[in-house]
Order: sequence, then C-alpha cells, then structure tokens
Amino acid sequence: MSDAAPAYAGPDRILSGMQPTGGLHLGNYLGALKGWVELQNSGSECFYCVVDMHALTVAHDPSLLPGRVRAAAAAYMAAGVDPDRSAVFAQSAVPAHAELAWIFQCTARLGWLERMTQFKDKAGKDAERASVGLFTYPVLQAADILVYKATHVPVGEDQKQHLELSRDIAARFNRDFCGGEMKFPLPEPVIQTSGARIMSLKDGTAKMSKSDPSDNSRINLDDDADTIARKIKKAKTDPEPLPSELAGLNDRPEAKNLVGIYAALTNATAEQVLAEYGGQGFGAFKPRLAEAAVEFIAPISEEYARLVADPAEIDRKLAKGAERAAEVAAPVIAEARDLVGYWKPGA
Repeated sequence: MSDAAPAYAGPDRILSGMQPTGGLHLGNYLGALKGWVELQNSGSECFYCVVDMHALTVAHDPSLLPGRVRAAAAAYMAAGVDPDRSAVFAQSAVPAHAELAWIFQCTARLGWLERMTQFKDKAGKDAERASVGLFTYPVLQAADILVYKATHVPVGEDQKQHLELSRDIAARFNRDFCGGEMKFPLPEPVIQTSGARIMSLKDGTAKMSKSDPSDNSRINLDDDADTIARKIKKAKTDPEPLPSELAGLNDRPEAKNLVGIYAALTNATAEQVLAEYGGQGFGAFKPRLAEAAVEFIAPISEEYARLVADPAEIDRKLAKGAERAAEVAAPVIAEARDLVGYWKPGA
C-alpha cells in the first residue's frame, strides 16, 4: 500500500520520547539517548517529548508525575540533548497530540490494534480489565509522530510494529481525506545500532528495564560510583571464565551481556574485549567493568544532579520546548480539522 504512494515533500523531522515512569538507566542511554544526540547533529529538526499521556495507561501516583517529567527531561539534557537545538517538552503540554489522536482513532481499524503484540504482553491474561488507553496506546503514538509530520522515528525492535501502524494510519488518512495526496508522511524507522542491547544485571535474557522491581537489575544514570560498583559486583554470572572467542558466549546470556556492556562503554567490539579478558574470571573482569561504567556515567550523573537541583530552570526549558512544538503542530491540526470536516465559523 505505501510503496505506490507519492513522495512526501516536507522537511525531515525526528520525533521520539520516553515515559516518565522511573529513572532512566544505562540501557536507555545506549539504546536511545545516545542516538538522539547523534540525530540532533544530523541537520534534521528534532522533537523529544516526555510522554506523560502514555504514562496514564498504567497505575500511577498523580502527585509524583510532574516531578518524574522533570527528571526525565533532565536525563535527556544530561545525556546531551540540547534544548536550544531540539524541542524538549512534555507531551501533555501540547493538546494537539490528544486532538489528532481522536481523529486517528476514527481512522485506524480495530483489527489493526488487535494485532499489536505489546498490548497482549502488557495486559496478559487479564486483558478485559486493561484500560482502553492501553489498547489504543499505539494510535496516540501515531498522533505523537504525525502531529509534527515527523519523517523519521528512532525505534527499538519492540516498537517497530507500532511504527508500522503509524504508517498505515497515515496512508489511510491520506487516501480517505486527501485524495491520495501525501499530507502526512509515512514515517521511516531509524534503528538504533550503536551500542549493545543492554540486558538486566539479574537476568541476561531480559532487557534492562525501568519497571523491574529490583534496582539492582539496572545501572541508573544518576547512580554514584559506589552504587555502580556494588551493582556490577552483584551482577549475575556463571562459574566459567570468559572465552577467548565470541562463539564461547553462546548459551551464556549473563556473560554476553557484561561483555557487551563493557564493549559499549569503551567503544570496543566484543571480540576486542574477549581478546583482552579471555581466560579470566569475573573476579578480574567485574572491577574493570565497574571502572569503565563509573568513568562513563560520571559526567552524565553530575550534569543530571546539577539540572534537577533547579526545577524552575527545567520548567523553563520544557515550556520553551512546548511552545516550539505547539507552533509546529498548530497548522497540522488545523489542516486535519479542515480535512475531516469539523465545523468552523463561515464554513
């Protein structure tokens, strides 16, 4: 369907965001934030939002949410996202997200959403008790992207299906309301390939996650040196020494994870790490990994601490970002309103 569509003539724009549901960690940095900073330097206009509307799809404490938005924004900026070059803002501060989401809910089809595997994973066996918002989450995600007519979206493997839905919604809207004209672009994925896939320190088969109940499963971007060293010391391993060849990491998920983390932190390959540490046990390797992690995270954690000490300054930067985002979204939502036939004076 999308292959035959006419070319989109608008500017290149990048959109991405994270939920403010917990402190950001090393996996977030290597898997997303590092790439956001690189994209910021690509010449494309970048929009990086804290998706607090999506955070409502799960149980949360309303009194904590504003502080978590500030903390997430501070982590973005501490990682190198420059609010003077990229729009950094809270999703809920730009009402056009919600307005376009309703239009897109009337464009998307129930069968499309029923095929979304993330809903099945998150709702589990109790899907009938899940919120409607959790079910329609991908439609709001499509609105997040297309309200800025974003052409490229940094995504991980677990979000590729949602991005494909955004493309389907854009194509359907273009066909139904625009005579096939490419009013909305079909956003392309930017697959983050720099850095290893960072897994839990307690389970090498599970992704490092903010939602894991154990803080020892992750290295947070605001952890101090002692905390980082303690977590790595406690990280799950096996009794065998590190192999000298990459194939030796097969069926050793925890060893593979720690080698991958060390490689990402030191800008090396896994083969280079094994060439240096092959044959050694984790008693020798873990202290070196801890040193590398502390050295890598220290500048980020120091800048993060500086930023969160001044919440008014974070609010100022978030407001500035929201103003820029709303400015770009305004003509998009106005055009969408006209295309679907909303009433307006004199129409």
